[in-house]
Amino acid sequence: MAPDRPLVTVAIAMVVLLGLVLSASRPVGLLEDSALAGDGEQSAGDGPPATGEPDQLTTVTPDAVPGTEEITLAHEGDADVSVTYPSIPNAEPLSDFLERTLSAQARAFEAAVPGARTFHGEWGLTAADDGIVGVRMTTTETDSEETREGHSTYWYETDTGAVHGSSHLLAGQAELTDLNERVREAVSDTDAVPSALHPISSLYDSVGFNPDGDLVVEFDAGQVAPADAGRVHAVLPRDEAETLLSDLGLRVRDAATTGVREFSIDEAPEADKDGSVPAAPGVLAPRDDSVDCSAPDTTCVALTYDDGPGGRTPELLDALAAHDAKATFFVTGLPVREHPWVVRRTYAEGHEVANHTLDHPDLTELSAGGVRENLEATQALVHRETGYTMDLMRPPYGVTDGTVAEVTAELGLAQILWSVDTNDWRDRKAKVVRERALDGASDGAIILMHDIHPTTIDASIDVIRELDERGYSMVTVSQLLGTTEPGRTYVDGVPEEAPEESPSDTE
Repeated sequence: MAPDRPLVTVAIAMVVLLGLVLSASRPVGLLEDSALAGDGEQSAGDGPPATGEPDQLTTVTPDAVPGTEEITLAHEGDADVSVTYPSIPNAEPLSDFLERTLSAQARAFEAAVPGARTFHGEWGLTAADDGIVGVRMTTTETDSEETREGHSTYWYETDTGAVHGSSHLLAGQAELTDLNERVREAVSDTDAVPSALHPISSLYDSVGFNPDGDLVVEFDAGQVAPADAGRVHAVLPRDEAETLLSDLGLRVRDAATTGVREFSIDEAPEADKDGSVPAAPGVLAPRDDSVDCSAPDTTCVALTYDDGPGGRTPELLDALAAHDAKATFFVTGLPVREHPWVVRRTYAEGHEVANHTLDHPDLTELSAGGVRENLEATQALVHRETGYTMDLMRPPYGVTDGTVAEVTAELGLAQILWSVDTNDWRDRKAKVVRERALDGASDGAIILMHDIHPTTIDASIDVIRELDERGYSMVTVSQLLGTTEPGRTYVDGVPEEAPEESPSDTE
């Protein structure tokens, strides 16, 4: 049946159609004035729903951040390096940080990995709202044996120019330790190895949120499980993660769970920033502020172990932990490749990790370039596992010269020898090693042993217990010596006596 008022009906239909046409013709990403913050950034909570999978970090299309350009990393080396990263208008500190960090990662890959072939990297945005930008980097490494994929996520504050690693989302070391325990439980039914999980920043370097605000932690292939297991991840429900987050973490969660139509940064940060920030949870110092080795009522000794890690190094770590003792491990690069998770545990438990070269050569027989290459390989290996840059080294056989001193100074490494040699490499008898270590123990002593020998492990268990009973504080070399000078050689931690003044000095 025809309507009673056909002209009115047609008019209404035309108005509705015109409205639909105008709505469809508005440019994508254009917001109403009420949906824009005063500083040009989208207001928190005003965007559409966040996008992403439940077990992944949220995603933001780069088109939502006008003016964003893709930069290709410049690199010179033998490996095929192809890495890109974003350059966002008025976010120069972020670009500078990414360039510096990715360059260091590419160099470390070449130095640490035998048969390093290709290092590729690409980026994505995981948040852009309320003064926060999240950048998730995905890298793919290929060597002569396998290909591994890894992830790192960084968080940028637009007003201060500060760039934060993912562990900064946690309120502190205690909260990171709590998270680590929950992650261990969450991945217990996967191929992950519980002993590979420790509360250190290099392991928790890709943390973010899914669209519901649940905390998502992801690990690189081969990092906590066999490489062929691929990406291992854990999702912690929003309410469980709430108490673990820092103020930054709460801001990041709000930003990551807000969808983005358009985001921009009107002004560069006022302060001249380079993207650096204070140490994050999971970045551990090789010194314990509660111990003062210069105090007259404190007797400090440094137990040091060379050539490891070895098959029984975990037993040694257990013994040290039982007596709240710390030691310094001068690791050799080839065993680090064999036992990377032991190095990670060593660092996580507060011990000092130091450089003992890649393959134990007499450094005085190498050119300056050979010394540098040998030391840099082990620097890179340890940094990739722990995030720690070593500042101590021990020359094999205790042999050094001017060239070694010059190269170690350039690399920021002090040379550490010893005051007590147990000769445990020669005399494989636990009782003999035990007696030599205990007889030589004195305030400021640096005791040399090797954790690759089973007899040394057996001896050390007794040595640690006995020194504890005698009232010694077993500390790292850095704790014993304090600030060291790169290139300089140290034998012990006994303070140098001031020379006596001669009559001429007082006249």
